[in-house]
Amino acid sequence: MNDPLLLTFNPGSSTIKFGLFRLTDRSPIRIGGGNIDFRRVPLELDISNGGEAIRVPLSAPLTDDLHAVIDQTLDWFKAHFSLDDFTSVGHRVVHGGDRFTTPVVIDDRTLAGIEELVPLAPLHQPQSVRLIRAIRTLRPHLRQSASFDTAFHQAQPSLVRRFAIPRRFFDAGIKRYGFHGLSYQFISTQLENLFPALARRKIVIAHLGSGASLCALDEGVSRDTSMGFSTLDGIPMATRCGALDAGVVLHLLEQRKCSLTEVETLLYHQSGLLGVSGISADTRELLASERPEAREALDLFSFRIAGEVARLATTLGGLDALVFTAGIGEHQPAIRAAVCERLSWLGIQIDTQSNKSNGRVIHCAGSSAAVLVIATDEEHVIAQEAASILHGD
Repeated sequence: MNDPLLLTFNPGSSTIKFGLFRLTDRSPIRIGGGNIDFRRVPLELDISNGGEAIRVPLSAPLTDDLHAVIDQTLDWFKAHFSLDDFTSVGHRVVHGGDRFTTPVVIDDRTLAGIEELVPLAPLHQPQSVRLIRAIRTLRPHLRQSASFDTAFHQAQPSLVRRFAIPRRFFDAGIKRYGFHGLSYQFISTQLENLFPALARRKIVIAHLGSGASLCALDEGVSRDTSMGFSTLDGIPMATRCGALDAGVVLHLLEQRKCSLTEVETLLYHQSGLLGVSGISADTRELLASERPEAREALDLFSFRIAGEVARLATTLGGLDALVFTAGIGEHQPAIRAAVCERLSWLGIQIDTQSNKSNGRVIHCAGSSAAVLVIATDEEHVIAQEAASILHGD
């Protein structure tokens, strides 16, 4: 009998990344993955299967419920794998609020709870709900689980999570939640495996991708993070503004007479690297550009990251290691160098050659803190949690 197969969904606001795992007695083993970018016309299913890259055109119409696209995607898997081997699906859900602090089996009750949190993550949460409902409709026999990005940060004290607004709002759920928790959970585990002497010390992890945040760990536990109530907070991102004076929002609404929809579009989709540069949201394109606006956007990015590292080190009361991860953090030496240069006053020093070659250890011998580059894998965490609660591992 073949080992069961598990499919993971990791949705963004306009993309879906997925992983295909074989569930062995020990641990889920990735055997493939890929993504669908809904901004691409025509739609395509990009598959990574055992080192082979496959691009599959999708003829299905893009509907609000995603049924046609997901059905065609599952049909592709049916044609290439034994459908009988598929037993379960694990989902990344961005927001768990204070209710979901561990992974859960999806049933009517938990799905209703996930849907109730849509107002807290209006761009990401609906995508998860649509995917869960699509699988329920198209393949009702498949068991499903949810892993929550906010759960890893639940250990943070109320002092860290509180805004300086009337207490009744905190009690009503308006507080700092933090995100990218599955990534930080994976890196924490990797630190235990790769650098056990460091893993329990004071560490700041910089998850730098199109969405970006930082997290402070002590004893392997989240103590603080740059993102707060929403995925807009913290450092500037590809198209998101990062931390912003609330007075700016009031000014846009009252004086500029912008609508709520216009403000939301501005802050989520027209700001960040794209907004400052006026060129691109992609750091690779900005690094290749000679225009001063591109340089200013990158300088602002590294400036805010370095400032956030220093703030989080204050929370921790020290800094033993800085870890870069995610697409930019893993593959952009120039960004890492710019951040670390701004932290040289802390005694952080990196080795130029190790950094350029994307080495795992990039600090110099005399550096005050270790500087590491570790690849993240959110889908692996989703698969592990799904295997644990759906298959009793």
